[in-house]
Amino acid sequence: MVSVKNEIITPEDVNNALKSVMDPDLHVDIVTLGMISDIKIEGGKVHFKLTLTTPACPVKEQLESQAKAAVAAIPGVTEVTMESGAAVAGQRKTPGGKESVEGIRQIIAVTSGKGGVGKSTVSVNLAIALAQLGAKVGLLDADITGPNIPLMMGVEDYQPTAKDNRIMPTENYGVKVISMAFFVSKDTPIIWRGPMLDKAIRQFLRDVEWGELDYLVVDMPPGTGDAQLTMVQATQISGGVIVTTPQDVALLDGKKGLAMFTQMGVPVFGFVENMSYFQPPGTTERYEIFGHGGGRRLAEEEGVPFLGEVPLDTAIRIGGDSGQPITATHPDSPVAQAFVEIAKQVAAQVSIHSMQPA
Repeated sequence: MVSVKNEIITPEDVNNALKSVMDPDLHVDIVTLGMISDIKIEGGKVHFKLTLTTPACPVKEQLESQAKAAVAAIPGVTEVTMESGAAVAGQRKTPGGKESVEGIRQIIAVTSGKGGVGKSTVSVNLAIALAQLGAKVGLLDADITGPNIPLMMGVEDYQPTAKDNRIMPTENYGVKVISMAFFVSKDTPIIWRGPMLDKAIRQFLRDVEWGELDYLVVDMPPGTGDAQLTMVQATQISGGVIVTTPQDVALLDGKKGLAMFTQMGVPVFGFVENMSYFQPPGTTERYEIFGHGGGRRLAEEEGVPFLGEVPLDTAIRIGGDSGQPITATHPDSPVAQAFVEIAKQVAAQVSIHSMQPA
């Protein structure tokens, strides 16, 4: 209990009370984290603003409830009102750090050690889920020779325009999108050597009018090749998300993806296990077609977070093929909610790494 002389409440009393509320991910109190501002006191009425580190905060309701309760417990307080918001921090500066991309606070690279595990599906639905949670989001298709993000996002007919010598991205489902697919004929194969891939990716980072973004999700090509090297060299990546499936061969390649990020000095936010199980509609039966739980075990073995699992569902494939991702078209479905929970966990990891000292 916070003591207040003569029940005269001061901003110091409010801050002292709020210091009892700890962010469970950052393990620091919300006052020290700078989340509290605009304290206003009128007699027994107290108002303050709580600014979270991300609109996709997985413990948003918990922190809001605890903050109001802490202030309400101050002797003399008769009413508590709270304004809640969010502000995504920029990347932490590192000695000799690479040049950031203007207007973009955090860059999330989504990759996989092998093809066919649903990496692009995770990229698309992660980006949409972050946007639904209130973040400003962009999606960069860095799979230059095999771009399929425009089809999955329903923007494959976009004709790029320029403004002030900058490429204008298209937008759908609240997400800004750029891809090499916009610049070549649909039937034209892109057969490029490394230097051309390097130039294209750097252009998409520097010459696109992204505006102000909280998160730029980058859909990487599978494997550990030129595109991954270019991304790491061209700018400071906040961290990577590795997509895998439960079977051993995918887990082995997922481990290679982890080793790649580690070797390049890029933080790993965690693993996502796609095609985790199949549950027929209207039943409680679960069929583990490719096995189950391998992604979680791999994360535990390697000491990195497990971000979540996504079940097999024909609606995911149909949504991707038709440009109507399930997170956008069926937001209340169990599969869409799985992507939302993954987005919250990714956002939490971004915040954790942003708050760590260089």
